[in-house]
Amino acid sequence: MPADLAPMPTSAAAPFDHLLIAHASAASEAGAAALKVVKLPNLAALLARLQPLADATPEADADEYSLSAPHERALAALHGWSGEDGRLPWAAAAAADDGLRADTDTSGAPWGRLTPVHWHVGSDSVTLVDPAALALDEAESRALFEAVKPSFDAEGWTLLWGAPLRWHVRHEALGGLACASLDRAVGRNLDLWMSDAPEARRLRRMQVEAQMIWHEHPVNAAREKARALTVNSFWLDGCGAAQPRRPLAEAGVQVDERLRAPLLAGDWAAWVAAWQALDAGPVAALRARAEAGAPVTLTLCGERHARRFGLKPRGWLSRLMGAPRPADASALLASL
Repeated sequence: MPADLAPMPTSAAAPFDHLLIAHASAASEAGAAALKVVKLPNLAALLARLQPLADATPEADADEYSLSAPHERALAALHGWSGEDGRLPWAAAAAADDGLRADTDTSGAPWGRLTPVHWHVGSDSVTLVDPAALALDEAESRALFEAVKPSFDAEGWTLLWGAPLRWHVRHEALGGLACASLDRAVGRNLDLWMSDAPEARRLRRMQVEAQMIWHEHPVNAAREKARALTVNSFWLDGCGAAQPRRPLAEAGVQVDERLRAPLLAGDWAAWVAAWQALDAGPVAALRARAEAGAPVTLTLCGERHARRFGLKPRGWLSRLMGAPRPADASALLASL
């Protein structure tokens, strides 16, 4: 998720009992190669003291083609949400964070999260560039927003501005619309993620209209002149009615998203460096708490699975034998 879409990680120095790591592994040959070179001594030592708990998400057998990414499903469970694949209420939560009071809305009308994006058109596929690469400022975002708002109004959809990369939309049709999350679509062929449902066909018509409106918009003209990426479409996800949200910080949960940007960009050297920094920071802090006997929890999320681990009970014999042997962290991450 882009920076203004993602759950904000707590400070590495803040106390926490549960560490959730998103984008911890990738289902690709390049990702597998990166796992062979990354050194994670604290993770290996921590895993040796932990044991698997119940699966972090209900969809234990999901794969890399599920609409909701494993870390999103794991976070939804921690928030106390229910919802089918691609129908988790991230949009309503983001709207609440933007002061739109979606968390106290009792009308039941569903929300959608709309992100202005750049679609890269290649010779044989269309891919979505990570919206963070746009570096879209507020003035540009608001100008593009105002340009397409009449089109949404004409369709009976309520369009609201929240942040440069985070707009909100409301319409009854969003209640039954399962959407691939932005993190699923970034860097991939969009044909994989475009639904044929009637609501989705209507959405594609609105995307085409937005593309036409923005094609020669002054904001994009200026961006082209500056050799910056243009905004040529939008992505909709996180649809559903608002649900009560259990605060993560109060539960001692720290979410770390630092692996997201390099993984989605395919920058494996940066991903390895980010993993090693994470291992030396929050993972080392959780290891210290585990070695002190604190009831810690670790959730690791790849592209296919989210796995949850808790402290392993230690009998007198294991204490006598001293510290357990480090686990094979790379092999475990590869299974995610």
